[in-house]
Amino acid sequence: MAGKLNLAPLASLDGFLVAAIVDSESGLALVNEGTAMDLELAAAGNTEVLRAKRRVAESLGLNDNIDDILITLGKQYHLIRPLERNAALFIYLVLDRKKANLAMARHALKSFETGLDFS
Repeated sequence: MAGKLNLAPLASLDGFLVAAIVDSESGLALVNEGTAMDLELAAAGNTEVLRAKRRVAESLGLNDNIDDILITLGKQYHLIRPLERNAALFIYLVLDRKKANLAMARHALKSFETGLDFS
């Protein structure tokens, strides 16, 4: 499957640093784009963030899905977006905060997801 998943279109986003598609069961990055950070470590760590938020939502009885999780740092935005068609996977995107348009990036990420080929 990883061979068919191409993150290169995300690299055209303003402020793009790195992106990965991560398996939330294993914490492994299946495919990645960019080299601005250790994506193996980031994939594992953000898997824990997603798992924790899912546990809290379940404990609260929210009965709802996570569209995305935004982590705002001083210099970066980190977006975690579980895939609608495969809840075991999520897209992890890191943007330079000074260059990125967060609203446009979130919109582009959702559009990107709909075009992913899982065959």
